[in-house]
Amino acid sequence: MNSRERVLAAAERRKTDKVPTSLRCTPEVLQALISRLGVTTKQEVYDALDIDLRWIYLPFIGPEERSAAVMGSEGVDFWGCRNTKMGNKFNTYYEITGHPLAEAETVEDVENYDWPSLDWWDYDAIPKIIEAELQKDRRAIMFFAGGAFETPWYIRGFEQFLMDLYLNPDIVTAICSKVEEYYRLRALRVLEAADGMIDIVGSGGDLGGETALLLDPNKWRELIKPYTASLIQTFKQMGLKTFYHSDGAITSVIEDFIEIGLDILDPIQVGAAGMTPEELSPKFGSRLTFHGAIDEVHLLPHAAPEEVYRETRRVISILGQNHGYIVSPTHQLQGDTSVDNVLAIYQAVNDFRW
Repeated sequence: MNSRERVLAAAERRKTDKVPTSLRCTPEVLQALISRLGVTTKQEVYDALDIDLRWIYLPFIGPEERSAAVMGSEGVDFWGCRNTKMGNKFNTYYEITGHPLAEAETVEDVENYDWPSLDWWDYDAIPKIIEAELQKDRRAIMFFAGGAFETPWYIRGFEQFLMDLYLNPDIVTAICSKVEEYYRLRALRVLEAADGMIDIVGSGGDLGGETALLLDPNKWRELIKPYTASLIQTFKQMGLKTFYHSDGAITSVIEDFIEIGLDILDPIQVGAAGMTPEELSPKFGSRLTFHGAIDEVHLLPHAAPEEVYRETRRVISILGQNHGYIVSPTHQLQGDTSVDNVLAIYQAVNDFRW
């Protein structure tokens, strides 16, 4: 099997020649891997580790004053949200500190907002971006479209958005519909530019805390789920695989995701309530593929490589029982994870046999 075949088989819970892999990491970790592996580019790192699933990103060519990427640089992003540089001794982060529709009082205020243009992206760059990922093998390519929960609260403000669910549902609907339409139409333009070379469309937004959903599941079903469903079903109906990212304890809505056509659930935050492999696999493993589950909170920053190796094999043996599992850390690898521990994950994959 090549990488693409391996990932698509896992998304359909068919047996693969080996367990497929995925990886995201912060710039600090990427640089450490480049130094250790003696290469020069991200693609060379991923090829050296034989990472099967590749995420591609769309270059921004819009106005300079809206050019900060969401949580990726300081300034105002394309939605109009302000990002402020934060950090610790391991990583640099950008937190959302300004919400452009925080003061909106009516649906008309939402409609009159300076919404971004779909022309602010370089779709013509997509073929070369994909080609760069295919130097060693035909990899599975995923474009992450966006999400209909996080982006709306970025724009509105988290507390205000949660209050709006009860006090101003029309404003919730107005913002979510604008965001969903933008992400959906942008993804369709990316797919057209890719000319059949994209295999998976992702969407997402963190719904869970450590112990439960961040909002009432019924409110999510009433006001958010229809837009989430559109960002899944549109691409499912096109024959593509679908992927959704949410941190936290989200077991109360996993059945909903299966119902609306989700193929792959990420990142399986194993320390959150109800999210251990032992709990998830019997309930959902015959109907859903899991992506993630190698703990980035406790295991990877603190364990010895031998422990990481053993835990990776253990997780594979549980979540891979139905062959619906793609190995990945539960988040972007952070700067407090050693290179040795990163290498231990993928060595365990290479050594595992069904």
